[in-house]
Formats: sequence, structure tokens, C-alpha cells
Amino acid sequence: MLRSEKNTQVTTGGGNGQVKCEIISVTSAEDLDAYVLSESSMFISPRRFILKTCGSTTPLCCLPLLIKLVHQYSGYDCVQDLYYSRKNFKRPELQTSPHRTFEEEASILDQIFGGGRAYCMGSVNRADCWYLYTVSPGRPRYRPNAARHNLPHSRVGKAPRELDQTLEVLMMGLDIDKMKYFYKAICPTGAEATKKSGIDKLIPDMLIDDYQFDPCGYSMNGLMRGVPGGYMTIHITPEPDFSYVSFETNVTHKSYKDLIDRVVNTFGPKQFVLTFFTSVECQSSIEDSGCSVPQYADYDVEDIQICRLQGYDLTYALYNRFPS
Repeated sequence: MLRSEKNTQVTTGGGNGQVKCEIISVTSAEDLDAYVLSESSMFISPRRFILKTCGSTTPLCCLPLLIKLVHQYSGYDCVQDLYYSRKNFKRPELQTSPHRTFEEEASILDQIFGGGRAYCMGSVNRADCWYLYTVSPGRPRYRPNAARHNLPHSRVGKAPRELDQTLEVLMMGLDIDKMKYFYKAICPTGAEATKKSGIDKLIPDMLIDDYQFDPCGYSMNGLMRGVPGGYMTIHITPEPDFSYVSFETNVTHKSYKDLIDRVVNTFGPKQFVLTFFTSVECQSSIEDSGCSVPQYADYDVEDIQICRLQGYDLTYALYNRFPS
């Protein structure tokens, strides 16, 4: 099982100097442990490890240690799927190797795994794109031209498959008035910021672990009561010159359009990127009234890309507020 206390060494022990983040707090449910980090979040379930970081952290540096710890304490000797993704950096020169360029990141991952694929979603000649590296050593050989209903699907052991749809909304150019709650001088605690900003209403019935940084900045993890493995996580940088909010959840929704609308209205971005992963067995869809992605009156959809991956489908969309 991945949920061994020893696996937190990735951030608290030997991996701390490599990833450059520390554990602030932890919340646990039956099937998931959620860690608020000094630089975002970490989630550990019986068969899945999620590490979200920000700033000048170096998450890829922890992979050799993580693979070693998982094998040592959990017995797993094969990675079924690995996904590494990020938006393009606004100031890549401030990053530390191997994270200065996506080419360097992909090269490191190729050295560790081999056989992976690197993608760029969005326009490469503009400042708005999203990178993805994916590799699936624990699945049958990739057959990209096979009809979806004919694809083979494998599972490691007999463990049930976890929730396999993930929505991510990455927001830039946030509303200054909405960002005021994420300054410690205005909301001294994470709980106050969560309540006053309306974050607690985005997905009801979440067990929330929140943290307000000094002098500003906010992180939260939410575990969904009654939904095994269900989570939500939000990370906020409120400063006007480089304001940024990331939202992610794997909780199934009948209407992702309504959820995205609540998220966008809570933070008021000038621009946002939407990504939606769904496994081929999953019935969840981001489509809306005949459109590939939801439509909103205040936003233009500037770009859409749909990608077929090993065992998953990915939808990417870039929205800009209209009028700007």
C-alpha cells in the first residue's frame, strides 16, 4: 500500500532537499491521505500518488526516491501510469534545473522511464500553452488507432479502479477584489478565507484542510465525504502582477459546466485553462449542448484540443474574457 507513513519521506526526509517543500498538515479519509505542503499539495491513496507543486520546486527530482520507497514499503515494482503536466512558466529563468524548459523535463523523464510521450497543448508561438508528459509502463502496448470500445485495459492486481476523471482549471489575471481574502492582514486564518471567498460552496460536503500563508497566499485540500478517493485542491497566489489560482477535483459531476461556472465566478480570472482527463471506461464528459467544452457568456474559447492517450482521453481549452 502506498499509504505508508514512510512514504512521506519524499517531502519530510530524504526527498525534502530534492523537491524543496515540506508538509504543513495532513487530513485522512478511508481511501486517501491529503497533505498541505509549503508549496502546494500531495495526495496518497492505495495505488496513486499525486504531487502538486509551485514556485521554484523540483518535483521530478523526487522520482527515483519515490520509486525506491514504494517498492521498499509497498511491494509495487511497476508504475502503471505517470502524468506530468504544467502550464508554461511566466519567468522560466527563475526555475531550477531540470525545470527551466519542458525539453529538459521530458529528457529527465525519458531517462527514468523510457517510451514516454511529450505534448504541448495550445499555441507554441504565444504565451499560452500547457505541457504534458505521459508514459504507461504497466499497460498493454499503446494502440492509438484502435476504436475506444476495442482497447484492452489492465489493472494492477485486483484492486478496484479509483475515480478516473480529473478536472483542472488554471486561472490567471484574477479579480483584485476577490483576491483580497487571501492576504493574512485581511483574513488571518485559512478557515476565514475559505468562508469569505466562497470556496466552501464550490463542492459541498468537503472535509476541508486550509492554510493562509504570511503575508499572502492560500492552499486547501478537500476530501469528499461519502466518495472514496474523492478530492478537491486549490492554490492561490493573489499578488496583482502575477495572480494565479489552480483548482483541481476528481469528483464526478452531472454538470461540469455549473461547477466551472462556480469556480470562475469565485475568482474572476481574465483568462483560464481547462483540462479534463477521463478514463476510457468512465462515462463522465465535459461536452456541453453539442459543444466540445462548456460555453460562457463572458468568455471566448480561444483554443480547443482533444487528445487520445493510453487509457485516457484529454480535453484542453483556453478561455479569454470577452470583452477584455
